[in-house]
Amino acid sequence: MGTYIPHTEDEIASMLGFLGLSTIDELFAEVPGALKLQRGLELADGAGEPDVLAHLHDYARRNQARSDRLLCFAGGGAYDHEIPAVTKALAGRSEFMTSYTPYQPEVAQGVLQAVFEFQTMIARLFGLPVANASLYDGASATVEAVNLGVAASGRNTVWVSEGVHPHWRQMLATCAAGTGHRLHTVKLVDGVTAWPEADPTADDRPGVLVVGYPNYLGCLEAIPAARSVCDRVGAMLVVATDPVSLGVLKSPGEWGADVVVGEGQAFGTALGFGGPYLGLFACAQSQVRRLPGRLVGETVDLDDRRAYVTTLRAREQDIRREKATSNVCTNQTLMAVTAAIQLAWLGTAGLADLALRCARATRYTRDALLAIDGVEPYATAPVFREFAVRTPLPADTVVERLADAGFLAGIPLGSEFHDGDHGLLIAVTERRTRDEIDAYVTAFAKVVAS
Repeated sequence: MGTYIPHTEDEIASMLGFLGLSTIDELFAEVPGALKLQRGLELADGAGEPDVLAHLHDYARRNQARSDRLLCFAGGGAYDHEIPAVTKALAGRSEFMTSYTPYQPEVAQGVLQAVFEFQTMIARLFGLPVANASLYDGASATVEAVNLGVAASGRNTVWVSEGVHPHWRQMLATCAAGTGHRLHTVKLVDGVTAWPEADPTADDRPGVLVVGYPNYLGCLEAIPAARSVCDRVGAMLVVATDPVSLGVLKSPGEWGADVVVGEGQAFGTALGFGGPYLGLFACAQSQVRRLPGRLVGETVDLDDRRAYVTTLRAREQDIRREKATSNVCTNQTLMAVTAAIQLAWLGTAGLADLALRCARATRYTRDALLAIDGVEPYATAPVFREFAVRTPLPADTVVERLADAGFLAGIPLGSEFHDGDHGLLIAVTERRTRDEIDAYVTAFAKVVAS
């Protein structure tokens, strides 16, 4: 296996010396012990590549994939939506799958134009004038939005709603350990954020507010309340949104958001054990020079023909590091192109219809579940396509038993939320038929009654 390790012992020792560390174990000391493999790999000595691959495939077959067996009622940032054949066919064309680097635009015009159209559609959807060429996922987009907001406001205190995805908040906390940002979690009350009063003259007043719309529990937040806090203290408003909901909801930009981020997996990317997914990012025109990652612009060439190029590349590969606004140096081009194809195929009316179908299916499912003895609403605030319930049994138990019945029941809220051990987050998309929902509710009732 040594041939696959690119660094020599001397190089490793030099790196550790520069960091003031003695061993590799010290380098990874921040990783919790429970996540570390405390033994060697269970592979026979001298196993050949085919044998190792067969061993890994055996493990992979133990996964109960949504498409193989389980009807999906889970969400939390990754959703089981229809992907029409046209999206798969066009996104899978070799021109996109094997595209060349955009830094040589003369050989990448088609891809650059597709990304430009993606930016245009995301900007329109989010209600802001500028969108970038995408980021890695919704979590990284949120981190970049906070970095932008801190730079713009000049203050590193950040108020983050408890309704923002818990994994995204964890990533913010990880990055804050290095940047020095001071994070303050603002609690939910009945599913929506209870923003505290902020002294506009205090030294610790927030420079950035981050809120979900809809939030992680599916509840619709009052964005004007967050905007009011920002206006009083001169803070930047970052809204983490579910882009499908914007088929029927007023856009965050219209509510006064300075930066809007989201996860774009719902637009044509299949569920895939966590990725690769698609980070969406848009901002006000005044912040365009702080925009992270790539930005594709439209211009004309020497013959006055329309052409596309990357522009305003304010990143450390292109300018001095101390002047860079972000260390992000790429984007999710294939997923962005896929999203552009899906959005163009849906159109304005199609996206509205998709959002309404999700909302109506969610309403039907929620009402049916709450009619079961012992099942209670986790929050009573209005929801879009996701909602949480309290179950008489621990949520982990409900999920395990419903998996045996053929359903991916939802996501246990766990320790991240009050009384989360009995809280279950459920999502319903347009793929779920009434018969499937009725079967899910029937199985749910049997499980919680047992």
